[in-house]
Amino acid sequence: MRVAIVENTTVTHHGQVGVALHEAGAVIDIWRPRAGQPIPEDFDGADAVVVFGGEQSALDDGLHPYLAPLATAMRRASEEGKAVLGICLGSQLLARAFGAENRLGVAKEFGWCGVTLTEAGRQDAVLGGLEAEFPIFQWHSDTFTLPPGATQLATSPVAPVQAFRMGRATYGTQFHFEASRAVVADWNRRFPDLLEEQEAGWLFRHADHEGSRGAKADAAGLAIARAWVALARDRALG
Repeated sequence: MRVAIVENTTVTHHGQVGVALHEAGAVIDIWRPRAGQPIPEDFDGADAVVVFGGEQSALDDGLHPYLAPLATAMRRASEEGKAVLGICLGSQLLARAFGAENRLGVAKEFGWCGVTLTEAGRQDAVLGGLEAEFPIFQWHSDTFTLPPGATQLATSPVAPVQAFRMGRATYGTQFHFEASRAVVADWNRRFPDLLEEQEAGWLFRHADHEGSRGAKADAAGLAIARAWVALARDRALG
């Protein structure tokens, strides 16, 4: 299985998604459009596409003109039958691609927060193996409406559309299920000022939050990653 990964920021951790892809023996091609690398129109040659997060908004076309073509390429890949996964900004771009409304700056969530599965989520091939409510890492202030024709899989009080599915193998998650405790610890080291802006005292209280919710979030994140990669592999094998 060949997987195209799109990185939207200077430091992108593949985290739990990377673990699952390596377990599956996936061949990975990395695209960095923010650095000027052109986005392929339909990720031809890839069996699956993963688009990670970034500090941009999904509508930040003026500063990042590649965002609209990336959204279009994600939709085209999905419509061609490839497995597509968007995380945080990636989910916001996926929602944009399928006609949702992007809402900026109205849904701030940070840290290990609770997410609840919908009834469809409890029956879903990727999320259905999780507990009905689980903690997972969040770092965003934007959100979006459910795209027309999508199935809502998870929700939270702050950002109602936490996860959705288009068709059988295209998924968007607002939450950072790739962010294991090790990833969060590295964010603390690299971006302490940014994290303190999100929540004053975060660095001081991080260990308490990690201890109470981090292990469950790690388990949920890896379960999601493995289930999506298995779905992508099955589609690649035809």
